[in-house]
Amino acid sequence: MSEVKVKEETEVNEEPIKIQAVEIKFKEEIEICKDPIAFKRESCLVKHEDLELDKNFAENNIVRHHRTHTGEKPYTCSQCEMYFSYRGDFIRHQRIHTGEKPYKCSQCDKAFTQKSNLKSHMRTHTGEKPFKCSQCDKAFSWNEALIRHRRAHTGEKPYQCSQCEKSFSDKSVFIVHQRIHTGEKPYQCSQCDQAFSHKHVLIGHQKIHTGEKPYQCSQCDKAFSHSNNIKSHMRTHTGEKPYQCSQCEKSFSEKSVFIVHQRIHTGEKPYQCSQCDQAFSHKSVLIEHHRAHTGEKPYQCSQCVRTFSHNSAFIKHQRTHTGEKSYQCSKCDKAFSQKCNLIKHKKSYHWE
Repeated sequence: MSEVKVKEETEVNEEPIKIQAVEIKFKEEIEICKDPIAFKRESCLVKHEDLELDKNFAENNIVRHHRTHTGEKPYTCSQCEMYFSYRGDFIRHQRIHTGEKPYKCSQCDKAFTQKSNLKSHMRTHTGEKPFKCSQCDKAFSWNEALIRHRRAHTGEKPYQCSQCEKSFSDKSVFIVHQRIHTGEKPYQCSQCDQAFSHKHVLIGHQKIHTGEKPYQCSQCDKAFSHSNNIKSHMRTHTGEKPYQCSQCEKSFSEKSVFIVHQRIHTGEKPYQCSQCDQAFSHKSVLIEHHRAHTGEKPYQCSQCVRTFSHNSAFIKHQRTHTGEKSYQCSKCDKAFSQKCNLIKHKKSYHWE
């Protein structure tokens, strides 16, 4: 690319600028740039000229400020329909279309469209945390992280779901929650046709294809593809149950089971059937319910021709072939293949 040079010249501006009741008139010789400088990119030249003009023309700043009142947006993007009040914002926007990232990190291969983004990124290398919480001793690399953290102290939840009564302190969590209602699954697996609403679920799913299990238990020979799974598994060794219900005395080793349990108390049923007006507290129950509409029976018995829409019904049926009686009466030596039969037995013979 040929170099673009700034031409050495002077300009005279004698036109009066009127803003509301203020009249400003300039009559002086102004140099755009005293020393000519060459730039590799035209956008850099434009930015440099803007800075020089901002320094030298006081009226330019007034014109810019006046747009905050008038709403004027004189800069139009030719690639899309967006308009801008300020040239700097317009130039930064154009990089979305051109892919230009002029601000390069000196520590890694990352590059950015804006200088402010590079400055924020550099903190990942330096470890600098200039944003300190006034309520506790925590500090953060980014102002946005501090704002989110402050909500833990204030209890503020500015993001309200329009479909249900839930509200959220974090915008990203709110966006993910909305996918429960919309059914949106933007993360597509490249190996199969499955799609997911969460990126981390896709990453975990992909390990099914690769067979990768990087998380090894130090207490036994089990290995896991997800870090969360090994954390939950370790509690089978320690007996730890960190998730305590505030409504009853129950505690849980897994957060997901704890969340589902809480719905017993709240009555929340976030999983809505698209075919009828029924709603459910468990996603798995919604999936099984859908089969009442579709007639799907994915569970086939290998001993006979029967098929089932529910896994629980399939397991019960299998006991008719195996003779397994896993429900033992605590009062006598009788055992049953189904829990309902054990309950009936207790009511008939051991009722107190």
